[in-house]
Amino acid sequence: MIPIQEIKPKNLETPLRCFFLADSHLIDEQDAHYQVLLQFLLQIRGRGSEREPQEVARQSSPPGSDMVIDHLFILGDFFDFWFSRQGRIYPGFRPIVDRLIHLKKDGVMIHFCEGNHDFFMTSYFSRVLGMNVHEDWAALNLEGRRILIGHGDLVDKTNHRYLFLRKILRSRPFFFLQKVLPLTVLWALARKSSLASQELMGGAQDAIMARMVAFAQDSFQKGYDAVILGHCHKPQLREFVAGGATKTFITLGDWIAHYTYLLYDDSGFHLLRYHDMEKVIKLDMG
Repeated sequence: MIPIQEIKPKNLETPLRCFFLADSHLIDEQDAHYQVLLQFLLQIRGRGSEREPQEVARQSSPPGSDMVIDHLFILGDFFDFWFSRQGRIYPGFRPIVDRLIHLKKDGVMIHFCEGNHDFFMTSYFSRVLGMNVHEDWAALNLEGRRILIGHGDLVDKTNHRYLFLRKILRSRPFFFLQKVLPLTVLWALARKSSLASQELMGGAQDAIMARMVAFAQDSFQKGYDAVILGHCHKPQLREFVAGGATKTFITLGDWIAHYTYLLYDDSGFHLLRYHDMEKVIKLDMG
């Protein structure tokens, strides 16, 4: 049983607001999608921000245009690879990480679910920065709704080659090996292992999605009200009826082709696209 984490707004007098995103695969700060994601993060504000808009302005805005949130959930493959040592990180990641640090100081709770490209994140993001890191799955209580979240790479139990590689890369011997290698060598090896992971996780997107739908339906039978996944890079929001109740299945898309994210607020879930670095538009889910 996965322990359930209570998710609350910073100020109990305000409605809870959360963003979820996944699969930005950050490598180089010169990449276009890196800059779009950075611009998105620069627009987010926490409850501690002096620039927080007035309640009246928020009430008249469409979903997603209000960028003040309580929690940011990053569901894996945020980085295309990740290793750190004694507070040192890959230099190209510094602008993004600095922005996450600023958001935390501004009152946004940051949560990571590790992906198949970024792991061993606890030592830096949790122990150094005080953010939440989940290696596999996390269960949330969003105002009485039981939500299961994770990257999604563990859904397909038939991909034995990938599961074997995953086990090796997260093993204790590999953990200690990456502690002694020079960082420049480690970062070079990380890029190669990232490519290997991409190859082993290859497959038809529709087949991956079908396995995720089956996993979500099984999770609904176990009492979850919603399942939120990354990994497949395809944005989708679907509703099912299980046990006489409406259940929600969401895959978050990515920040390479789709620039999509999920908003949770007092009106429910909204799957949105960040467009032209300024506009936010509702996805056509039809």
